[in-house]
Amino acid sequence: MSGTTSLRQRLSRAGAVTLVLGLLGACQALLPEMNTKTQVPWETFEAARDVIERIKVNETRREQLTIDGLDPYTNPAVTLLTYTDIVQRFAIGSAVRPEELDRGIRACLAAGKRCTGYAIAARNNKRERVGNFWLDSLNFRQETDVSGWTFNALIIMVDDIVVFTVFGGQPKILEHEVMRNPLGPLQSWGERAPAFIR
Repeated sequence: MSGTTSLRQRLSRAGAVTLVLGLLGACQALLPEMNTKTQVPWETFEAARDVIERIKVNETRREQLTIDGLDPYTNPAVTLLTYTDIVQRFAIGSAVRPEELDRGIRACLAAGKRCTGYAIAARNNKRERVGNFWLDSLNFRQETDVSGWTFNALIIMVDDIVVFTVFGGQPKILEHEVMRNPLGPLQSWGERAPAFIR
């Protein structure tokens, strides 16, 4: 009889443990998640980089850029730049002599209003809360994993022919943020207290 009771107790404990683990797993799935993504045809940094690297200076025309998805009227990552915008971006001062500038930039400066450009800025960032559901929900400790990439590029054209390109960005973002609030849900109350006192 005692053996049967012992077996029942062990099964009850095993069931309780399974239930708790299941609840914890379900709670973990309830933590918030946020995605920030520019709606572009490139899913990765490398895909965006490849589009820029295919451009041939003094050969590629604006029409080809449009075919490759680099059109400010259809791609939200592309900004149309005027000659004035380009000059301001380079902020050319007395420290740089004109002959030290890239040939394409010199051609742009000489062309005046015939020089235009595209500025490209794309990102794909994911913020996922991880850690203990109850500590997070009660505002004691919030842990966030941040991952993704950012990409930026500049294309300069004179009379619809590309004369200069450059790209950069962060190919891999991988961060872990931890925010601790010793007072938990009372932390924000303490910040609002002076308003009540007044």
